[in-house]
This record gives sequence, structure tokens and C-alpha cells, in this order.
Amino acid sequence: MAVTEYDRTLDDISKAMGSVPGFFKGVPIDVLHYMWPIFKKYELGTSLIPQKYKEMIGLAVAATIKCPYCEIYHRSAAKMHGATDEELNEVAVITGSTLFWSTVLHAQKYDYEKFVKELESVAEYLKK
Repeated sequence: MAVTEYDRTLDDISKAMGSVPGFFKGVPIDVLHYMWPIFKKYELGTSLIPQKYKEMIGLAVAATIKCPYCEIYHRSAAKMHGATDEELNEVAVITGSTLFWSTVLHAQKYDYEKFVKELESVAEYLKK
């Protein structure tokens, strides 16, 4: 039997993670070999953003989209990479604050160009 791209991908997942979690096998055969390298690099590997911060960003997104799978994954991975409970609590506050102010701006239909100009003014002030 010939080894397929799918088989090689499953083998690489197993080598990287110690096993092949079932959800990977639910991804269509013709898609998995494209998505796995992205997952491997940006979820498990080295990129420009340090792993701890990638996981904290992932947790913020997971909390925003209300995904319990992503929340447990990114919270656990962040802790594994050195995030403290205090840092993760701060992630929750920053996430909530961003959602709050986004809601305020959208509900007010605040003028975007005015917002950009005001932000530039504030940035100039803070640089001083």
C-alpha cells in the first residue's frame, strides 16, 4: 500500500504531539495536509511572537468567540509556557475592556475618521 500525503501528515502530527487527537481525523483528507503545517508552526512551533503570548492571544480570542475547546487549550498552553494566573486574569480584563469599548463605539455609530484623528492626537501626547 502506498503512503499518502494524508498518512505522512498523520505521522507528523503523531511525532509532534505524541498522538493524533481525533479532531484532526475529522478534517477532510484533502484539507488536513494544508492546515497541519499552519497549526504546527503557529500553535506548536516558533514564530515571531513568543509562545506564551501567542497562547494568551489565543485565549483572548477563544473567550470572545465563546469556544470552550479553544479556551481550555489556550489557557493550558499559556500556563505550560509560563503564564501566571494573574496574567491570564489580566487577559480576561483586557479582552472584556476591548469588547466593551468596541460595543460603545459601534452603538454610538461614532465617526471613524474623527476616532482616528483623536487617536493620533492621544498617541502624540503619550509619546511625550
